[in-house]
Amino acid sequence: MRVEVNRLPIRINPDPKRVIARYFYNGDERATEVIRNVMKLNDQEVYDLIIPLLQEFSKRHRNITKIFAKNCKKLTGLFEKMSLDYSDLNDNRKYLIGSYFTNEYSIESAAFFNPSVVEDPNQQYLIQGEKRLILSFRAVGEGHISSIVFRRAVIDANCNINILPVSNYVSEAEIIKNEIYNKRLFLKKASEANIDLKIIAGLNDKLDDKFDYAQLRRILLDIKNSTNDNAEHLECDKILWLSDTYHEMSFSKDTDLSDRVIFPISEFERKGIEDARFVRFIKDDGSVIYYATYTAFDGDTIMPKLMQTKDFYNFKVSPLHGKGAQNKNLALFPRKINGKYAMMSRIDGWNNYLMYSDRLTVWDDPIKLQAPLHAWEFIQIGNCGSPIETDQGWLIITHGVGPMRRYCLGASLLDINDPSKEIGRLSEPLLVPNMDEREGYVPNVLYSCGSIIHHGNLIIPYGLSDYCSSFAIVPLNNLLDKILKDQD
Repeated sequence: MRVEVNRLPIRINPDPKRVIARYFYNGDERATEVIRNVMKLNDQEVYDLIIPLLQEFSKRHRNITKIFAKNCKKLTGLFEKMSLDYSDLNDNRKYLIGSYFTNEYSIESAAFFNPSVVEDPNQQYLIQGEKRLILSFRAVGEGHISSIVFRRAVIDANCNINILPVSNYVSEAEIIKNEIYNKRLFLKKASEANIDLKIIAGLNDKLDDKFDYAQLRRILLDIKNSTNDNAEHLECDKILWLSDTYHEMSFSKDTDLSDRVIFPISEFERKGIEDARFVRFIKDDGSVIYYATYTAFDGDTIMPKLMQTKDFYNFKVSPLHGKGAQNKNLALFPRKINGKYAMMSRIDGWNNYLMYSDRLTVWDDPIKLQAPLHAWEFIQIGNCGSPIETDQGWLIITHGVGPMRRYCLGASLLDINDPSKEIGRLSEPLLVPNMDEREGYVPNVLYSCGSIIHHGNLIIPYGLSDYCSSFAIVPLNNLLDKILKDQD
């Protein structure tokens, strides 16, 4: 007999009205002509054009003038080629030029799925039995580009979940490129990204063991200026794109959590950032930090990455290194085990692995932990988020792929002191796509990126066929008992 599961009557659907304003560029020739045409307008004509635009789009974007001005400033090099002085332009003309180089992008017009959940760092002003939650989602828009977005929710003592309303705006973060790079790890990642070995060797000779973005950019510009080889120019650009994968992000303090979108910024992410697995991590001194593993994808190369934050305003991002940091499905344990960080992975695409490390960003020596056992997971098994600590062991929500590429959720238990030991696994799926869940962007798929325990219940947010999201509630003790019984 299968474990009782209560599906909540909640659907969190994609909303095409959630838009961001992004830089839009169609090449030097067309851009030059646009600028030339705007410069022909007199000040009154500029005013008559820009004021209605500001009035219309200020209702859709926070500080639209700042966005237009920023996008205009990105054209400074083109202004110089046209013998125009950017500083001579008045604000209205800058705004108008910037508006031609801005377009709206609907971040979740196609799908809103694969959620994870953690306890909100702010638990003030709640009544007894309530908990404030932070949910992350994979949002998909035009061109199947994925980003990470958030919602706040409150769950009460009876496991009723209230998703708080979203605000009127969506905002991207300010990107800060002040990272100090480790040369050995950086060049190793460049090799894994298939960047030309000659360029890598040249950088190895010229870079300090620790270097910053400014030094890297200066050396690459010198290399590009020393040759007319377009292929070498492209390889230098790829190195700069790789450096973008190390960065910090900061959201304005006047943004609501639901305002914030983490959108791809690097060419190595241009096809999206997928399936963030957030975990509330307890450090050795008892303090709390939030980590998330996720996948950056450029259409060819998969790059696992790590994000960290304490407040969900400020984030630090870096790629993960090592033999174990390959493919998708990396999930960090919520504390160290026997003095080491621990991580689950799926390096071969169809088995679960376990690895330990002294450093959060370097993962080697993965050991196979789980292989498919049951018919509903014969194609592959993977995790559905970070392990959850219980009195019986580490609870792992898994996904299994079986006939008709149907994704079902399962559950396993690992030894609390030695997670390399599996002490139990459900023989049947915990959650199978039903008739109301199987239709979507990718049919017959249930998937989650992280669960949480609340008042003796396991709360599983999950994606429905890569389209929308919902929740399932499972009595924890019933689940643990069933896992152990199935092992007998």
